[in-house]
Amino acid sequence: MKALTIAVIGLALSSASAGAEGSQFPPEQVQRGAQLFAMNCATCHGTRMRNPQWAIDLHTFPRDAKNRFVDSVMNGKRNMPPWDDLLKPDDLDALWAYVSTGDPGD
Repeated sequence: MKALTIAVIGLALSSASAGAEGSQFPPEQVQRGAQLFAMNCATCHGTRMRNPQWAIDLHTFPRDAKNRFVDSVMNGKRNMPPWDDLLKPDDLDALWAYVSTGDPGD
């Protein structure tokens, strides 16, 4: 029984550390996301995600809601237009890296 408990704890710890590593983004991807954000998103969501005038405050966007982010960006939501015809998958991943990690200047 003790071996089983140790194995379960080990599996849980390795899964947690794998999840934490998966949430890290390369700095160049975050930077690319910042560039895309500045070109395409800042008009509504605020420069560097600050003081959005017309849209959701992305500083408060749930960091565990990538699917929701992807759906909103690609299909549009309320007053936000869909971006599915303009963004490539790598662009979308870079935007998520930027939004989910926050602006490096924070």
